[in-house]
Amino acid sequence: MRKAEFSLTRQKGRKGFRAVQTLSPIIALLISLGAGTLQAQEEEILNPVLDVDALYTELSSEPIYGRTAAELLQELEDKHYSRVLFDDQYSSQLFETYIEALDGSKLYFLQSDIDALEEYRNSLDDTLKSGSIDPAFEIYNLYHRRLLERLVFAINQVEESLASFDYTLDESIEIDREDAPYATTSAELDELWRQRVKNSALSLKLANLDVETIEERLSKRYRNQLNQVLKTNNRDVFQSYLATVASTIDPHTSYFSPRDSENFNMSLRLSLQGIGAQLTTDEEYTKVVELIKGGPAERGKELKAGDRIISIAQGVDGETKDVIGLRLDDVVDQIRGEKGTVVRLTVIPADATGESQAHEVTITRDTVKLEDQSAKKEVIEVSYNGSEYKVGVIQLPTFYFDFEAAAAGQPDFKSSTRDVKVLLEELKAEGVEAIVMDLRDNGGGSLTEANDLVGLFIDTGNTVQIRYSGLRNGFVRAYGDGNPEVTYSGPLGVLVNRASASASEIFAGAIQDYQRGIIMGGQTFGKGTVQEIIPMNYGQVKLTRSKFYRISGASTQHRGVMPDILFPDRYTAIEEMGESNLDGALPWDTVRPVEYNTYFPIKDILTDLQVKHDERVSSDPDFIYLAEQIERSRELRERTTLSLNEEIVRQERDDNRRAEFNANNMRLMLKGLPVEEWEEPSEEDLDPESVAIVETEEEEEEELQEEDPLLVESSYILIDMARLLGNPMTANADKGNLKAASR
Repeated sequence: MRKAEFSLTRQKGRKGFRAVQTLSPIIALLISLGAGTLQAQEEEILNPVLDVDALYTELSSEPIYGRTAAELLQELEDKHYSRVLFDDQYSSQLFETYIEALDGSKLYFLQSDIDALEEYRNSLDDTLKSGSIDPAFEIYNLYHRRLLERLVFAINQVEESLASFDYTLDESIEIDREDAPYATTSAELDELWRQRVKNSALSLKLANLDVETIEERLSKRYRNQLNQVLKTNNRDVFQSYLATVASTIDPHTSYFSPRDSENFNMSLRLSLQGIGAQLTTDEEYTKVVELIKGGPAERGKELKAGDRIISIAQGVDGETKDVIGLRLDDVVDQIRGEKGTVVRLTVIPADATGESQAHEVTITRDTVKLEDQSAKKEVIEVSYNGSEYKVGVIQLPTFYFDFEAAAAGQPDFKSSTRDVKVLLEELKAEGVEAIVMDLRDNGGGSLTEANDLVGLFIDTGNTVQIRYSGLRNGFVRAYGDGNPEVTYSGPLGVLVNRASASASEIFAGAIQDYQRGIIMGGQTFGKGTVQEIIPMNYGQVKLTRSKFYRISGASTQHRGVMPDILFPDRYTAIEEMGESNLDGALPWDTVRPVEYNTYFPIKDILTDLQVKHDERVSSDPDFIYLAEQIERSRELRERTTLSLNEEIVRQERDDNRRAEFNANNMRLMLKGLPVEEWEEPSEEDLDPESVAIVETEEEEEEELQEEDPLLVESSYILIDMARLLGNPMTANADKGNLKAASR
């Protein structure tokens, strides 16, 4: 399976960032992110004659597409960070990437089709240079016919053979076909698709639906997919192919047609009203990649990264509509809507394997505002070795800066550094004895803000190096803090995870290199590149122009920042997370380090800190539970086959639910908290498309509030750090002036 990829991109003069799709498999490759109205549209379900020859229409290129392709190659050659060579090696890579994007699971093409298409392997670069993308249309047209054949077969299976499925047989379906061979005959594909239809039917049967209802839902699903395929036009193929041409260079480089450019620029302004989620397509599902901090979905805490959306309903009682196999733009149109309106999403959890484990999430649409992403503080009180301590926590969702307000001369413009400075002063006044900067899920933002934020904790010095494009004429420039004022000089920790990216990695890397504080959590994302939007005659290109390096000379690209003390990180169970998992990601490398000093000998005490940390978490109920959760998720996601035997699947589902329930109860019991009572799920709970009962705030059962175990453990580590450095924590650990010692 080809992994869909998102890149965090900034546009000059705009605040905020948004993840943007640059490559998706199968049908979702052919998307127009802004197609249609921003309102969800009701579409009549068509019932075309199920005859492939009658349905098939050949698509072809237009002159403007070829001219744009040649211009795109020129832009990539002249301006991309890396030296780009459009030769036979690139052509072969592009060929494989395009084929994989169309049919990464090998469910459509036959081996004979691939053999016939091999003639294009080493010539795609030449046709692009000559201003032609005809081969892309030749490849797609063959794929288009094969896709129609499969959907027609699936519809016939549902409408003619569903009742004959035997769920007592001992058979299974292969769910990971990335390394599987292409089928050699149509009969082999028929068998693969029979299994796929049976698996979908079994998932609904496990939700206690009768055969008539299952047939109705699956027939509607596959006919919807067929209707979506029939809407594919020349522009869709052009956009998808040029996006592939660009992303073959690196996963953060992409091309946007004029139609897609408008929507992409709108997304950068964060001006859309919706749920605040970044979506992609994974096989036939729409998948949540990331939740925007401060957005409705993130505030609701029900939708999670990795969840797959299978149906959507409008309002509290609107009809549920299946979206499996739909184009991404059509799914997005249904999710967007007016502020204050309700959308209901039926999702398969990230660690689940089938629709039988789906549940419904209700979200009220809203606009993601800058103030919703502002830095926030809290004080946690911990008991440790017979003493009580107060630790301040500053959660920073993104590195924000209101460029427009600053340019207009408004004195109170929003800035993450300005806000954090105020919070630091408030925490000092409250007598905290250490501070944790919580950058978990912080996807980055303003480079200037990351640089200035480091300056709040050091006197002066460089914070980051940037190497600009061009292997022969590229140059490296260091950026730093020239203000000797130190806002906070006490014990400092930085908490990160796999979703901490870009500017977060610059901040964490600088704090680690200076040994100013201790980095805790999971390995960061590893996005150490910077993209720029360049207008073209027809659309625009987003390409990588420069690369980040730490003051030690190490790149943050690909490897990210490795914490001093590792914590369990749920994202490690999601294989798509992290730059190193993106196809074609630029490699890790180094440049010369700059002159810098260190503040504390943190490296000298890391072994002692690790020993104490290991002793605590070995018996900590929350850490044990979290580690077990991650391992269960990893095991489920690493499965390559699924049984099609009803009894086996039902038992596996029930066992997984019970194991999760028992593990959580064990955690509660070990913490001395009330345990929960097992309740068998009702039919409404099992049906992934049932209408949810919306409770008022007064009717909702008040949940027990527990401290975040990672923040508590971070506090213990900071207490140990201060003691080992010979500076026991007192009522206020900030001693005023902070000077770096010579390295």
